Amino acid sequence: MALPKPGTPVRGSRTGRPIMVLLDLLGRRWVLRILWELREEPLTFRALREHCDDLSPTVLNQRLRELRDADIVVLEEPGGYTLSGQGRQLLASLMPLHQWAEQWQKKQLAKARGK
Repeated sequence: MALPKPGTPVRGSRTGRPIMVLLDLLGRRWVLRILWELREEPLTFRALREHCDDLSPTVLNQRLRELRDADIVVLEEPGGYTLSGQGRQLLASLMPLHQWAEQWQKKQLAKARGK
């Protein structure tokens, strides 16, 4: 699967609007997990794979290549993979969504207990 680029059609959008392209990239299997695992410190390929529940090395390589091509992740020797400046901005932008999801879960659990 080719790296989605703004202005080109992606899953769910013929226009290739930037938000749709980003959602296509983030919706790929394991991408969000990789970003989450890199949120605090750089990780080597092996450590990242272990943090991702022994994700297949082939898939991890592919996702890292896509994220590097999108300038979201960088490889820093000898530290390993880390979020780029853009990657950190992206993660910061996603944190309110994470907080919303935590609150939503609490409400859903309370609702289920109330039934």
